[in-house]
Order: sequence, then C-alpha cells, then structure tokens
Amino acid sequence: MIWLAFALTGVSVAVLAWSAQSWVGPALQRYRQIYTQETGVKLSELFLFIDPAQLWLAALACAALGGLLAWALSGSWLVGVLAGLAATRVPSRLVENLRRRRLLRFERQLPAALMSLAGGLSAGASLAVALKHIVEQSEAPLSQEFGLMLREQRLGVTFSAALEHLHERVPSEATVLVTAALRVAAQTGGNLAEALERIADTLRSRLLLQGKIRALTAQGRMQAWIVGALPVLLAVVLNRLEPQAMAVLWSTPMGWTVLGVVLLLETTGVLMIRRIVNIDI
Repeated sequence: MIWLAFALTGVSVAVLAWSAQSWVGPALQRYRQIYTQETGVKLSELFLFIDPAQLWLAALACAALGGLLAWALSGSWLVGVLAGLAATRVPSRLVENLRRRRLLRFERQLPAALMSLAGGLSAGASLAVALKHIVEQSEAPLSQEFGLMLREQRLGVTFSAALEHLHERVPSEATVLVTAALRVAAQTGGNLAEALERIADTLRSRLLLQGKIRALTAQGRMQAWIVGALPVLLAVVLNRLEPQAMAVLWSTPMGWTVLGVVLLLETTGVLMIRRIVNIDI
C-alpha cells in the first residue's frame, strides 16, 4: 500500500507539473515575444544594433540573480520570487533610461542647430545643403536623426514623410515645432530662417526654465527615493537583528498581507511625490 501511495503521489506530481508546463510555457513564450519586440523598437531608436534576444537572456539572468539574492537575505521564497519578477525589468529600464537621456541631449543640441540652419538659409544655401552641413558639424544624436532624414529623402521618401518619421523617432514638443515649421515652409514658402530663429529662442528659454524647475524640485525627488528605500533598508536590518521576530513577516499569510499593503502604500507615496515634482512646461 505504501508503494501504491508513493506511485499515486508521483503520478499526481507529474500530472500537475505537465499541466503547469503546458500553461506556463506558452505564456512565457508570449511574454518573451512582447519583450523582445518592445526592446527591439527602443534599441533601433537609440541606434544600438543589439539583438533583442540578448536582452531577454540578460533579463532572465537578472531575475535569477535578484531572486537568489533576495532569498538569501530574507530567507523567504516569496520575497525571492517577487524580487526575481521585478528584476526582469532591469534591462528594459536601462534601455528606457538611455532613450530618455538621448532625447534630452537631442533637445539641448537643437537650438544651436536651428540657429546654424537659419544662418545657412539666410546666406542663400538651400534647405538640403544647410541640413547636410548640420549633420557634418553636429554630434550624435542630432547628426544621426537628421542624417537619417536626409538618407530617407535620397531613397525617394517625401520630405513630409521624412519629417513625420523624425517626429516618431524623437517624440518631443521641440520636434513638433521644428517639423511643423519645416513642413509649412516646404508647402507654402515664407521666411523659414526667421521662424527657425524664433523657435530656437523659444527652445533655449524653455530649457533654461526646465533647469530651474529641476533644481527647485531636487529635494522632492530625493524625498521620493528616501521614502521608497527606507522600508527596504529597515526590513533588511531588522531581519539581521531579530530574525525570529521577522520570520512571521516572511513566512505567514498575515505577514504576506502586511508586505503587500506596505508595498502598495510605498508605491502610491513614491508615485504621488513624483507626480507633484514633475512639472510640465
């Protein structure tokens, strides 16, 4: 009878494992497809020619390392699983951070490029020649974006479509102003040099105002980091000092509920602080 019980238990475990695999496998495959597709688009916008499958492998490695580290520090498999799931977003967040920094660098380069473009047009050069000069004299990412726009035109893409592609790659208010001015000048004519000079002055003033706002709201952003990191640090320290008392928090349903509530409140607090200090102009 004992052998029969063991056999039935083994069969039940095998059936459950097969059922879980049949459900988890397709879900993991779909998540991998979505993940690689999103990261592939972001990498192409950054002009980084990296296989998205490598980022997927990096996400799995981050999940394994993060889960093992959290499990070793807390002694709870639930904390390890949650940390592993959160760590899967690390590579994509790094790519998103690179994309945001690249967009900010493009906006900082744009006023000087527009003044140079307006000077070339005032000197009698055509728009294509002035843009080519900017591409040759500027640094990335501005030279990459305008260079790609010129190459699209040489391949037969219309000027309006090339401007639309530029706006899609660099979605910012500054790009909207520039592409609108160039599109209107190409269709109806007008003093494009004067319009570009005014846009450059507007963008320069906007960048100065954004810098002042970031300096004034730096304390609020630091408070968001402190509010988010303090409970985690306290949990790690208390777990080292009083592991028996903290074991209730890691290994009981009531403790898991408390962790969920704390996580929800902390996330809400950080998002509210970031929303307060994030001022759009």
